[in-house]
Amino acid sequence: MLTAIFLPLILACFIPFLSKWKDSIHTGWFVLPIPFSIFVYLITQVGTQFSPFERSYSWIPSLQINFDLYLDGLSLLFGLLISGIGSLVVLYSVYYLHKSEQLGHFYVYLLMFMAAMFGVVFSDNVFALYTFWELTSLSSFLLIGYWNHRKGSRYGALKSMLITVFGGLSLLGGLLLLTIVTDTTSIQAMMDQKETIINSPQFGWILGFIFLGAFTKSAQFPFHIWLPDAMEAPTPVSAYLHSATMVKAGIFLIARFLPIFSLSEWFFIIVSTVGIVTLCWGSYMAVRQTDLKGILAFSTISQLGMIMAMLGFGTKIAVFAAVFHILNHATFKGSLFMVAGIIDHETGTRDIRKLGGLMTLMPITATLAVFGTFSMAGVPLPFLNGFYSKELFFDASLHLKGEGLAQTLAAIIPYLAVFGSIFTFVYSMYLFFGTFRGEYKEKELPQKPHEAPIGMLISPIILVLLVITIGLIPELFNSALIDHVAEAVKGEPMEKHIKFWHGWDGTPLHMSLIVVALGALLVSFRSYWSGVYKAVPGALSLNKAYDWLVDRTEKYSSTITNGYMNGSLRRYVRLLLIAILLGTIGTMLLTNGLALNPTDVEDVTFPEMLVVIMMVLAALATIFTNNRIAAILILGVVGYGLAILFVLYRAPDLALTQLIIETVTVALFLLVFMHLPELRKRHESAGTILINASIAILFGAMMTIVGISSYNSKWFEPISDYFLETSVKLGGGHNVVNVILVDMRGLDTLFEITVLGIAALAIFNMIKLRRKKGAKE
Repeated sequence: MLTAIFLPLILACFIPFLSKWKDSIHTGWFVLPIPFSIFVYLITQVGTQFSPFERSYSWIPSLQINFDLYLDGLSLLFGLLISGIGSLVVLYSVYYLHKSEQLGHFYVYLLMFMAAMFGVVFSDNVFALYTFWELTSLSSFLLIGYWNHRKGSRYGALKSMLITVFGGLSLLGGLLLLTIVTDTTSIQAMMDQKETIINSPQFGWILGFIFLGAFTKSAQFPFHIWLPDAMEAPTPVSAYLHSATMVKAGIFLIARFLPIFSLSEWFFIIVSTVGIVTLCWGSYMAVRQTDLKGILAFSTISQLGMIMAMLGFGTKIAVFAAVFHILNHATFKGSLFMVAGIIDHETGTRDIRKLGGLMTLMPITATLAVFGTFSMAGVPLPFLNGFYSKELFFDASLHLKGEGLAQTLAAIIPYLAVFGSIFTFVYSMYLFFGTFRGEYKEKELPQKPHEAPIGMLISPIILVLLVITIGLIPELFNSALIDHVAEAVKGEPMEKHIKFWHGWDGTPLHMSLIVVALGALLVSFRSYWSGVYKAVPGALSLNKAYDWLVDRTEKYSSTITNGYMNGSLRRYVRLLLIAILLGTIGTMLLTNGLALNPTDVEDVTFPEMLVVIMMVLAALATIFTNNRIAAILILGVVGYGLAILFVLYRAPDLALTQLIIETVTVALFLLVFMHLPELRKRHESAGTILINASIAILFGAMMTIVGISSYNSKWFEPISDYFLETSVKLGGGHNVVNVILVDMRGLDTLFEITVLGIAALAIFNMIKLRRKKGAKE
C-alpha cells in the first residue's frame, strides 16, 4: 500500500527528464507500468478468503499522527478502480494526446492525482486522509486546467478548486471534532466508539462538516455545478477523474463512516434526500445538453446521486447495491467518456447537433457505445451490468422505514427513483441515437470521420468487455469482491446473490418496465416536450449564483485591498503595528493575561540605570538626526546597550549572541549605505505626528506589558527545566542556549539560516540589477 502511494510520486520526479524523449517514444509508455503493476498486486488480493489488514508507519507520534494504512474490501475496490482505470486511461492517452503537447506536465499531474487517490482510500489516519484529500483537489485543478490557453479550462479549474477546497476545509473541521470526541486519529479506532460519537454534543457539527466535504467532492446538488465545467479537461482526465475516481471520493468518505453515522436517523434523511434530488436533477438536466461530454457530466452527477442515495438508505440491500453500482458505473461510464473522446478526435466536434449517422463510418465505436449507453440506461438485458444494480436500487427503495419525516421520505423515494431513472433512459438513448443514428451531416463536421486507431479503442473495448462479463457472470465478482466491499461498508457479513430473473411478480421489474416504456415515449416525442426546460429551470441557474458570488467577492475584496495598499511603506508598517497592538492587548484582556506584579523582581542598580538612560537617549536621537552614518551608529548604541544589560544580568551567552547580531546588522547597514534614502526633516501635519507618536508609545508600552506579564504568568511548567536537565544528555553541551539552537531546535535554526541566506542573495542581486540599470542609463 505504501508503494502504491509513493511509487507514482517517485516516477513523477523523473517525468520531466523522460518527456524529453517524447519525439521518439511517447511519455505515456513510461507511466503505464506504474498503475498496471499496482493493479496486478491488488488483483492478487481479490478472492473469497480475503481479510482486512493494516500497516502503520511512525510520522508525528506526539500528535497521534501516524501513517496508518488499512486495506479492506472498500479500499481494495477503490484501489482496483484507481489502478485499473488508471492503466487504461494512460494507454488511451498515448494515442489521444499528440507528442507536441506538454506531456511532461500532463503525466506529472496525473501521477500526483493517482498517488493522492491511493492515499485517500488507503489511509486510516484522518489527518493523512485529509492531506491526500486536498492533494486530489490540487492535482485535479492542474489536470482540468491543463489546456490553460483556453478560457473555459481556466474557469472550470478554478471553479472545481473553489468548491472542492471549501468542502475540504469543512471536512477538516469535522475530522478535528471527531478526534477531539474520540481522542484518536484512527478511523478504525473510531468505529469502536460509535455511541460516544453519536451522543456527543458536537455530533451535529461533525455530520454537517463531513457531509459538506463529501457532497462537494462527489458533485451532489447544489454543489454539482463544478463538474460540467470540468469537462474542459482532456478526455483521458474526464474518463479517469470524473467517472471512476475523484468524483467517487465523496462516496468513499460516506461509505467509510457509514457504520458510525447510519446509527442516526439524520444520516438517512440528509444523505438520501441529497442523493435522490441529485439523481433526478442530474438526469433531467442531461437531456438538455448538446455537448457529448456535457451529457456525460450530468449523467455522472445523476449516477453519483443514485449511489449516494443508496448509501443513505443504509440497509443491507442498499449498501450492496451501492458498492455494486460503483463498479458498474466505472466500467460503462469510463468507456463512454473514451467513446466521446474518440468522436471528438475523429470528427473534430462534440456537438451532438452536428453529429448523426456515424454508425456506418465508425462501427466499432458505435458498438462500444451501444453496450455503454444501454447499460447506463438499465435496459433489462442479461449481458448489461447496469441493469442488475439498478434493479437492486429499486428493490432497496421499496423497503425503507422510518418515523415522522423519515417515513414521509421513505414513501416518496420509490417514485423519485423511477422519475430519475426515466430521464436516465432518455439521455442514454439521446446520446446514442443522436450520435450514431439519423442523418449524416457531413458539411457540419470539421473533418471527415473515420474509425479510431486500434490503440485508442483498446481501453474502451476492455471496459465494455467488463460490462458484458459482469452482466453474464455477476456471481464471480460478487463472491470474490462485492461481498467483501459491502461487509466493509455495513460493518457486518453480507450474503447477497445476484441474478437476472426474479419472476414477473417482482415490483422492481415492473418499475424497470415503466422506466423503459415511459422513457421510450419521451425519446420519441422529445421535440414536443423539450420546451419544459424554458420553464424549469428557465432563467434560474446555480451557475449564475456562483458567478455572482465570485464576482462580488472579487469586487469587494479589491475595493478593500486598494483602500490600504497604496504603495506607502509607512502606511503598511502603521497598519501592521496597529493590528499587532489590538490583537495582543485584546487577547490578553480576554484570557486574563495581564499579570503586572513588580514585587518579585531584582533591584535596579546604578550601572543598569545608566545603560538604560543611554539606550533611551540613543533611541530618541535616531528620530532627530539627519545624517545616515550617525543614525546607523546611534542605532548600534541601542543594540550594544542591550548586550551590556545581558552581561550585567549574568547572561553571557545572550550577550555574545546580541553582540554578534548587532555587529552584523551595523555592518550590513554600512554595506548598503549608498543605497539608503537621504534623511531629511519631514514637514508633516500635527495629526500625522500625533498618530505616529501614539502608535510608537502604545506599541512600546504593549511590549513592556507583555514582558512583565510573561515573567509573572505561570500557566505551565517552565520548559527551561527540561532543557537544563537534558542539554548534556541529549545535546552533549553545557551551553543550554547553543544546545537548543543546534540540537533541540536544529531544524528551526537550519530553516532560519536558509531564509536569511535566500534574503541575502535576493538583496545582493537587487543591488547588482540596480547597478547595471544605473550604468546603462
